[in-house]
Amino acid sequence: MAQVLEFKLPDLGEGLTEAVIVTWLVQVGEVVAIDQPVVEVETAKAMVEVPCPYGGVVTARFGEEGTELPVGAPLLTVAVGEATTVPEPEGSGNVLVGYGTGTPPARRRRVRNAVPERANGTADRDTAREPAPHAALTEAAAAPHAQMPAPPAPLTEGPVPVISPLVRRLARDNDLDLRRLSGSGPDGLILRADVEDALRVSAARAAAPKTPPTPLSAPSGIRTPLKGIRGAVADKLSRSRREIPDATCWVDADATELMRARTAMNAAAGPRISLLALLARICTAALARHPELNSYVDVEAREIVQLDHVHLGFAAQTDRGLVVPVVRDAHARDAESLTAEFARLTESAHAGTLTPTDLTGGTFTLNNYGVFGVDGSTPIINHPEAAMLGVGRIVPKPWVHEGELAVRQVVQLSLTFDHRVCDGGTAGGFLRYVADCVEQPTVLLRTL
Repeated sequence: MAQVLEFKLPDLGEGLTEAVIVTWLVQVGEVVAIDQPVVEVETAKAMVEVPCPYGGVVTARFGEEGTELPVGAPLLTVAVGEATTVPEPEGSGNVLVGYGTGTPPARRRRVRNAVPERANGTADRDTAREPAPHAALTEAAAAPHAQMPAPPAPLTEGPVPVISPLVRRLARDNDLDLRRLSGSGPDGLILRADVEDALRVSAARAAAPKTPPTPLSAPSGIRTPLKGIRGAVADKLSRSRREIPDATCWVDADATELMRARTAMNAAAGPRISLLALLARICTAALARHPELNSYVDVEAREIVQLDHVHLGFAAQTDRGLVVPVVRDAHARDAESLTAEFARLTESAHAGTLTPTDLTGGTFTLNNYGVFGVDGSTPIINHPEAAMLGVGRIVPKPWVHEGELAVRQVVQLSLTFDHRVCDGGTAGGFLRYVADCVEQPTVLLRTL
């Protein structure tokens, strides 16, 4: 007599709790074989073909294409040829018997022992140890609850305890016989980790060299310990790369008028004004217009902290390595004061007499890498600051000026910024204002 069995959506692994029916692969009334894919579902991670653990005639389908079903919901029903008891280990959950097998599970059948009973109804013990040949064969095909278990065999007899189709597919794609595995899950359930472990062991055996490898000697060369300034710089730059999602934009600017303005300033009586001081004055004016770049991210509080003062750091290369001295309250200084402070800090940096106060507390960094004879760079932000302005070398180049081609003093400006504190519009606005001030220094007069 036919028996109708219900097939439920199995646990697809990876902690997934539902799936969407994409395509039915069988129709009602169609004959299916054990492990034949019957439906294609989509999870949050992949498209999966779900095989049915029963062989028979499909009598019903549950859910149209596009329907989302939770794990454990009925997928379809199958009428099998004769009544079959589906063996399931106690406490194993919804183990889908039939995954990984090529033949249906054997019917459970109690086999009578061909041993005469004594008057008290018990079989002779010596004789019971040697059952008849046909009884031994029957016992080997019987369910796990039979009285006389079959002797151990190289392969697991009966259904393979596998829930997830992903586990079956992983084993099938790698030609791995699940019957040879011992599951680490509840009641011997084979998990994805069991299959992956078996594949790793197999790969290691295949890749193992036949002869022990010859130990390689350490590569020759000069080893320099990362300590002192070099170690501190390495740690800070590595942290910046790990934590800050930086981006860079750049623009070429005609610095001819800025160079003329500096020449005019230095022609007058008084201390000479450095180019770095003029660029710093432009920076502080730009930060007043775009204060988002004068900030840092408090990771623990998940807040952007915008600062009301500008402590301007500048990169200085010394014999001991790169240092970034800090000009405190740069926003409140004029060009003469900035020139004097830059000179003091640079001299201390080369002499190795900078104090911890001179090297900490920066809110924005100005990097004049043009002194190295290069045009552009994408520098690493000085953690935890939010931005750095880079200035390349100023060199004569062809430039269209007032509608005519002329040789002008051209510089490339770049801004590297923390994309968490602002978007490209703010960064572009800051850099454009800096470039305008470089090209027309009189723009600064509006904010003085």
